[in-house]
Amino acid sequence: MKVSELAEKAGFVYGSGEEAPDREVEGCYIGDLLSLAMAKVDVDNAWITIQTNINVVAVASLKEAACVIVADGFHIDETVKAKAEAEEIIILESELSAYDIAKKLAEYGI
Repeated sequence: MKVSELAEKAGFVYGSGEEAPDREVEGCYIGDLLSLAMAKVDVDNAWITIQTNINVVAVASLKEAACVIVADGFHIDETVKAKAEAEEIIILESELSAYDIAKKLAEYGI
């Protein structure tokens, strides 16, 4: 499933990257510790986190994540948005918990 399809189907809001290349989501990683995310996020994963700092963009770019989904109603700021746009990183935002987001992804076969 493409990131745009996932966003529309799940009701996620774009924090950044609406114009970025629409990547295929091939899996999921859930975690907030950046060092673990650097070790565990696979190429084309959706990474679910509550982290909103600029280092999220660096990790997502390094690991070639399909997107980052920020859970629990957290939002990125303008600095993070600008960096994500420059790196073509899609960041989606949701009011749902990480658990509920993961359930949706599982329902969609991700």
